[in-house]
Amino acid sequence: MSAWLLVAIVVLSTVASDLLQSREMKVHGEIDEFRPGRWGRIMARVLRRRWLMLSIFFMAVSFFAFLVLLSIADLSFAVPATAASYAVETVLARLILKEHLNWKRWAGAALVIAGVALVSM
Repeated sequence: MSAWLLVAIVVLSTVASDLLQSREMKVHGEIDEFRPGRWGRIMARVLRRRWLMLSIFFMAVSFFAFLVLLSIADLSFAVPATAASYAVETVLARLILKEHLNWKRWAGAALVIAGVALVSM
């Protein structure tokens, strides 16, 4: 399997996981009680959240694809190349989650894209 295909799998699954997780956190809200008696109910509610379960699935896909990538590519390539997920997440946070992003975040995303471009050369 090509290293760039694995990078794409890692990036896309990471982005999907983070977007779904953010959505669920906004829908569910904050967990403010951490008493031992509440853990069972909290876990039962978490397991019923299908988007959160899908997020966990994508997180696992990302992790195992990254392991395969590390087995065929150098760490000095794999880590910077998969950092493209930060730039993709920034754009999708604006488009899908309707988050307000200031110029510093856009500049950071642009720097990440420039770094990934340098690694790809």
